[in-house]
Amino acid sequence: MRASDGNFYVVKFQNNPQHPRVLVNEWIATRVAERIGLPVAVPEIVEVSEWLINKTSELHMQLGGKKTPCVPGLQFGSRYVIGPMDGQILDYMPEALLDESHVRNLEIFPGALAFDKWTCNGDGRQMVYWRKGRERKYTATLIDQGYCFNDGQWTFPDSPLRGVFSLNAVYARVLGWESFEPWLSRIESFQESMLESFAEAVPPEWYAGDWDALQELVAKLIVRRSRVRQLIDEFRRSTRNPFPNWKAAEQESPAKKHFVM
Repeated sequence: MRASDGNFYVVKFQNNPQHPRVLVNEWIATRVAERIGLPVAVPEIVEVSEWLINKTSELHMQLGGKKTPCVPGLQFGSRYVIGPMDGQILDYMPEALLDESHVRNLEIFPGALAFDKWTCNGDGRQMVYWRKGRERKYTATLIDQGYCFNDGQWTFPDSPLRGVFSLNAVYARVLGWESFEPWLSRIESFQESMLESFAEAVPPEWYAGDWDALQELVAKLIVRRSRVRQLIDEFRRSTRNPFPNWKAAEQESPAKKHFVM
């Protein structure tokens, strides 16, 4: 959808078939990822009027074989990473092209892994790849945080293969714990007040006005900051063997470094 600011957005509506809370997940998780320095599609709260829905036949969903209009009000918007006329966007990059000659920022994938382990992303890591005009290299950008916090459950059933990218090629650069910096240290020192400010900006209708549940979610995220290294290590030791180039001398987590956000 094109918004009043002139930008195009992918818009998720309150009555989406996944869960109303996915709008909360998208907002909080995307703002967090942005804050720790990961490239994300810019999040916005978008108001869609009843008039526009009534006048736009495409603004409906097929639910249980029934055509249901999108509900009006405040929705979650994810800005297009580049204007449709300004460049090219891919939602899939073949494994053969996941290298430094085709993607300029492969180093962000370990940071995305740390983020997804912290937020217990129930989906595989989703990316889009974009480039302007005649640029040769693409830029990878995180999208679709709806399954963070275990979808609408707001629980954290961790497992080694949860919230990871589908192809090991993006982890070939991981040589040890230093490959997860500065994102890992930024997660571990993430300020509680910042998380609370993200939560306070969420429209109450996205979480049915259950402020206590939203506060509990924030509290769980604060506690989980110290578990991220363990969760990454469990993935490292899994049968998938995602980090074949991890240095033998780096078997244990080194002393934590601190990076200012």
